[in-house]
Amino acid sequence: MSELPLVFTSGWASGINAYAVVLLLGIFGRTGLTDEVPASLQRTDVLIVAAALFLCEAVADKIPYVDSLWDTVHTVIRPVSGAVVGALLAGQSGSLSDITAGAVGGSTALASHFVKAGTRMAINTSPEPFSNVVMSTAEDLGVGGIVTFAMFNPEAAAIICAVLLIIGLALLIYLWAKIRRYLRRRAQRREEKRLAAEVARVAR
Repeated sequence: MSELPLVFTSGWASGINAYAVVLLLGIFGRTGLTDEVPASLQRTDVLIVAAALFLCEAVADKIPYVDSLWDTVHTVIRPVSGAVVGALLAGQSGSLSDITAGAVGGSTALASHFVKAGTRMAINTSPEPFSNVVMSTAEDLGVGGIVTFAMFNPEAAAIICAVLLIIGLALLIYLWAKIRRYLRRRAQRREEKRLAAEVARVAR
């Protein structure tokens, strides 16, 4: 499958920012930069929706705790987007190669999504909000850069993504202790809010 490196790269990028991937691929195809992008990703309505959702993510992804809530919602969306984009890049014949491409794109997106979401949980343990902005900006630039690079050097881009994914998974394991503390604090805050609401209800 000649498209597998691009599928893998788009899957990795989709796990971080699926809307940016769809938007970039659509623009590259629309402007004639590449002929690898299917027409369905170049449609005007698809580009408009992807651009609007990308702007929403650009804001939500930079706000502490809101970014983790956004990641939770996208636990399904990003892998599905990676799978769909992968299958579209491979073709639309329903053949085994298309299914394989969808599986590669979806599983890679799921793995990179877990790295992103887990890293954000760890970052949210920091009291200052600037690290969220820095990390989100770096992710957006990284997705834009790697997808653009993949248009011209798909194999090299796939290797870079594989290395980043391995490093990210290793970092996620290292940060797991912080993530567990974050989850405990979040559960404790929810319980405190529930008890406060219960006390207020009884007082009335």
